Amino acid sequence: MVAEREIAAGKPELELRRGVLVLAVLSQLRAAEYGYSLRQALAARGMPIEEGTLYPLLRRLEGQGLLVSEWRIEDGPPRRYYRLSATGEGLYRDLTASWRGLVATMGKLLDEGDR
Repeated sequence: MVAEREIAAGKPELELRRGVLVLAVLSQLRAAEYGYSLRQALAARGMPIEEGTLYPLLRRLEGQGLLVSEWRIEDGPPRRYYRLSATGEGLYRDLTASWRGLVATMGKLLDEGDR
């Protein structure tokens, strides 16, 4: 029975996680990062992300004008560094406010559900 609940919870949990990845990535790109360093920063803060998820997401966000990137050569191979664009900074602020509102609302709903 426990195994069935774990399997059933997997997909909704994955969907919930996907929904916050954009905000998680934006939160770490207020300063320039390259892909591997971004993956490490997210993982260190409890949000591991696969390369196959991160790199397409970075390209999509850049294509939407939310990120800007540049190639740098510093102590090793060339690396593409990403950071928020002005549009990305605005979206980051808006999403952060929305997230905080959702967390407060969900906290109330979940507290009511525990009664």
